[in-house]
Amino acid sequence: MDGIKPGQRTLLLDDLLATGGTLQAGARLVELAGGVVAAIGVIIELTQLRGRGLLEGYDVFALLEY
Repeated sequence: MDGIKPGQRTLLLDDLLATGGTLQAGARLVELAGGVVAAIGVIIELTQLRGRGLLEGYDVFALLEY
C-alpha cells in the first residue's frame, strides 16, 4: 500500500456507526500501512448497538446519535 505514508495522520469518515466493524477494519488497514488514525467521524451513530466499544482508543465523534 502506498496511499498512506509512514506516520501520516488520517481521518476516517463514515456515514453510519452501527456495530463498529467497518471502521475498526478501516483503522487496522491505516495502521498496517504505517499511518496513524487521528480521529474517526460519523454522521449517525446508533448508540444501542454499542459500536463505539470496538473503537476504544480512538477519538470518535458523531453528528447525530440515535
